[in-house]
Amino acid sequence: MNKDLDYYLSLLYPIELTPSEDGFWFAEIPLLSGCMTNGSSREDALLMIDDAKIVWLTTALDLGLLIPEPEREHI
Repeated sequence: MNKDLDYYLSLLYPIELTPSEDGFWFAEIPLLSGCMTNGSSREDALLMIDDAKIVWLTTALDLGLLIPEPEREHI
């Protein structure tokens, strides 16, 4: 299977959100090393991390890097 950007965007990567003392929110996707951003609100940080994820995945695909995948839940 050729895994493309759409494939990776369909995966549910866990996001960690952390509020800061100055009112901003820090967001990161721990599985994608270095994929992080911040926003002026929780909602803004979530929008920004989606953009950061697209850039991270696109760059990794262009460079032929191994892209970690989240574990799938067993239902």
